[in-house]
Amino acid sequence: METKHPLSLQKITTNIPGFDHITCGGLPRYRNTLISGTAGSGKSVLAAQFLAEAIMKSGQSGVFVTCEDSPGKIRANVASLGWDIKRWEKEGKWLFVDATVPVEGQVVAGRYEHGAFLARIKYAVGVCKADRVSVDSLDAIFCQLSDRASVRQELSAIALALGQMKVTSLMTVERAKEFGKISRYGVEEFVADNVIVLRNVLEEEKRRRTIEVLKFRGAVHKKGEHPFTIVPGEGMVVIPLSSFELTQESSEERVTWGNEGLDAMCDGGLFRDSISLVSGASGTGKTMVAIEYICGGLNSGERSLLFAFEESRKQIYRNARDFGTDFEQMEKEGRLKVICHYPEIMGLEDHLNSMNKTISEFKPARIAVDSLSALERVATSRSFREFVIGLVATIKGQQIAGLFTSTTPTVPGGGSVTEAHISSLTDLIIQLRNLELNGEMRRAITVLKMRGSQHDKDIRELIIKSSGIIIGEPHRNVAGIQAGHPVKEPRPNE
Repeated sequence: METKHPLSLQKITTNIPGFDHITCGGLPRYRNTLISGTAGSGKSVLAAQFLAEAIMKSGQSGVFVTCEDSPGKIRANVASLGWDIKRWEKEGKWLFVDATVPVEGQVVAGRYEHGAFLARIKYAVGVCKADRVSVDSLDAIFCQLSDRASVRQELSAIALALGQMKVTSLMTVERAKEFGKISRYGVEEFVADNVIVLRNVLEEEKRRRTIEVLKFRGAVHKKGEHPFTIVPGEGMVVIPLSSFELTQESSEERVTWGNEGLDAMCDGGLFRDSISLVSGASGTGKTMVAIEYICGGLNSGERSLLFAFEESRKQIYRNARDFGTDFEQMEKEGRLKVICHYPEIMGLEDHLNSMNKTISEFKPARIAVDSLSALERVATSRSFREFVIGLVATIKGQQIAGLFTSTTPTVPGGGSVTEAHISSLTDLIIQLRNLELNGEMRRAITVLKMRGSQHDKDIRELIIKSSGIIIGEPHRNVAGIQAGHPVKEPRPNE
């Protein structure tokens, strides 16, 4: 499939998830693209996926030129991604050109001859009528050359020859550091038509993979870095942050919390496409509010989805039974899905990809995530915010009612780190607080913010009973609740 952006070159779609968005339609046809990255950044995966997606989804064929690893090693490396290269080879859709040089056959530096190398590629392209060619990695060739001028000359010859073969090509090169020089020899990026940089940065003891389109000659593309992940059975999945635009419709429909008191505090309920944040310290009742919210959806006939990152499925079942709802039965009936994972089992990009797939497949009317704070501890500040932006965009784009919980760092309920990151992305913020009055622990609830609607301004008592959540009377004659330092004030006639 080909696309053409206004005032841009004709492009071929790669079908790599998210990649065609950041490249505004794919790679320019019949041109060469340089993929630069450090070890572990995903260069070889991208080179192989460029061919695999064309075979699986476009019925095209491709040639993979391996200059370093043997074809057998490449077949084994990509097996976990679900690509049956052996079958494609038998069908004539995938052809290897093994350009690895045995130790005993090493050429003398400075005397490399590219004629035979290009002839083999041209022959393979003709045999399988290839539309695409991947070359991985050019550094195995460049290390046989004597100087930078020779590297530049050799790359120019390869790029020219591939263009004359009428194929769209992708070539990988190495770089020593995540930032700084784009390529090892410092000339490759000037010769190539297009340059894409992959990074695998270590930040705050956590790895974060990103992709950046650095240069597209004569073609438009999205700017900046975009996170990506490599998913077993799928390959590279790019998360195009620039696709999250404020263009979704705004719903006027109100939906219930599942609790009359909460509905009353929110002027009749939540907007259908609203994102709510429930923030509070441990023990203030955040999870119970989330369960009440899910129960409200189920009792209204809505398919509901709960992502839990701090409690097991059995714990959630037990808590819901206390509120009179059998979550286990609801799941069996297909009305509810409960997903429980420890945050540490995967990176945030993988969590987001998995959650988006679940949302797409299950098609819920409301979603609860308990809690975002648990996810924050496995990510950098930047990747956490990107995760929230991506999840909010998915929920709002499908006009799903969403609820997040976050844990404040202090028992009284001081400022929330998570809340500081995402408060601007949410439509409604409810704060829960613990307070001590007359030697007794009590709870408080307040609606801090609600976009597009009036709401209750009182700080009310929150009571959790086996029958559910009860919204009590306002806490009168008590100051400092929001600050986490409640102080009882004397009544006017005292």
